[in-house]
Amino acid sequence: MPKENGWRISLILIFAFLSILFLLPTLLPKLPSWWGGVLPKDRIHLGLDLQGGTHLVLEVETDKAVSGSLDLVATDLEDTLNSKTLRFKKIGRKGQDRVSLVFYEKETAEAVRKLLKDKYPGYAQGSVYDDGGFVAFDLQMDDAAARDRKDKSVAQALETIRNRIDQFGVSEPVIQREGERNIVVQLPGIKDPQRAIDLIGKTARLEFKMVREDISPDSASIPEDAEILKEKSVDHVTGGVTEIPLVVQKKSMITGDLLTDAQVRIDSQFNQPYVAIEFNSLGAKLFDQVTAANVGKRFAIVLDSTIYSAPVIRERISGGSAQISGSFTEKTAADLAIVLRAGALPAPVKIIQNVTVGPSLGQDSINKGLFAGLVGVLLVIVFMGIYYKLSGMVANLGMFLNILYLMGALAALGATLTLPGIAAIVLLVGMSVDSNVIIFERIREELKMGKSPLAALDTGYDKAFTTIMDSHVTTLITAAVLFQFGTGPVKGFAVSLSLGIIINLFTSLVGTKVVFDQVLRRGDVRKLSI
Repeated sequence: MPKENGWRISLILIFAFLSILFLLPTLLPKLPSWWGGVLPKDRIHLGLDLQGGTHLVLEVETDKAVSGSLDLVATDLEDTLNSKTLRFKKIGRKGQDRVSLVFYEKETAEAVRKLLKDKYPGYAQGSVYDDGGFVAFDLQMDDAAARDRKDKSVAQALETIRNRIDQFGVSEPVIQREGERNIVVQLPGIKDPQRAIDLIGKTARLEFKMVREDISPDSASIPEDAEILKEKSVDHVTGGVTEIPLVVQKKSMITGDLLTDAQVRIDSQFNQPYVAIEFNSLGAKLFDQVTAANVGKRFAIVLDSTIYSAPVIRERISGGSAQISGSFTEKTAADLAIVLRAGALPAPVKIIQNVTVGPSLGQDSINKGLFAGLVGVLLVIVFMGIYYKLSGMVANLGMFLNILYLMGALAALGATLTLPGIAAIVLLVGMSVDSNVIIFERIREELKMGKSPLAALDTGYDKAFTTIMDSHVTTLITAAVLFQFGTGPVKGFAVSLSLGIIINLFTSLVGTKVVFDQVLRRGDVRKLSI
């Protein structure tokens, strides 16, 4: 063996061994019991178009994110003015983009205007106006702040949905932003798409509100600071569900933002699941203060405007723990725990596109894709063998190594294979032999000039190097652009193409040359089969 070929052959064998090692988890239906530790376990996952699943396009209602921010501002203003003993009649959201502040005296209104100039610099103050004999002015979010809040609400919704799906256990989901307010979600191989849709779309705004037992739900007039919500009640004997209207304070005492954990537990008395929640330090402190000040009163636990339970506070609760009970099954309790752990959506989302791909279509796609790839490879092998004779078979060996290395790299990365990914692999088969065609034509030219096979080989590879490198670099740039600006399947195509380009440079410029070198440098070869 020529000494200069030793490291090349070693690299080829090492890469081949690693590729097979990483491919085994994909090829074997079940890994043996001794397989573990440092041995690879990742496999090539099949995309939505190959194994079926659900494709969703969600629209984030960003206007409601702005409204939600204004509700928080109104609550904060109430606390701030109360702490500074500044009297006001009413503070509340007005329309979708402003907060209305109503005062008894003009002096107080002017003092608050000065205070808010520093506290809320991103808000514009309207002029003072008369509101039924009282003094009022509006605080309006400016356009830049509104755009920023809408943009952040979509980004936050994307991360929240990603966290929920990760905890739900879907393998290789695709979750990405599309446009200003849309989010694309692809869930390959999911068995219960409706459950996943319900999980993704739940706003999961958890609030703790005091029950106003002094007001009947049937009352003709409900105060502005109160609202009517319905409590779900389950008969544990018959399983019947009833809804009981209750009047609660609009203002939340505690919200789900202060949670650190939510887990499913089983009630030992009724053998029913419930969700145990834990607050952070601030939440525990507030929960302690609220329960201490309201012993003997009812405390409504509200999720997305529905009361799950409204227990009486028997004593002060200082441990920072609570529980949500209701008409739960183990699945619904588990889903509620997931959305509470992942956090509430900053705004509601609505499904504007829902496409379910059946597994039969996925299997049909796999079969057709594999058949197309196999036919393409066989045609290339036959053509190269006939046209370039033994040298063509060397090129076929390089093509085989190209495919082996590429599949091994995809398996090592735990990549998702899609139909566009298969198309990229078939394209790379053509690129692989194309590189060898350029080299072989150069060698033929050198042989016609009367050079020896060995000299023609070295010159052919040297002269073809620049051409091959240029074509591969320009294709790699194209693949990078596709990856940067493409979505889902396009990115899958770009990943397969990029890996294949890099691998093909190695197999065409190093892999095939090693074979020729081993043959031509062993003895006096007078003729090259090309």
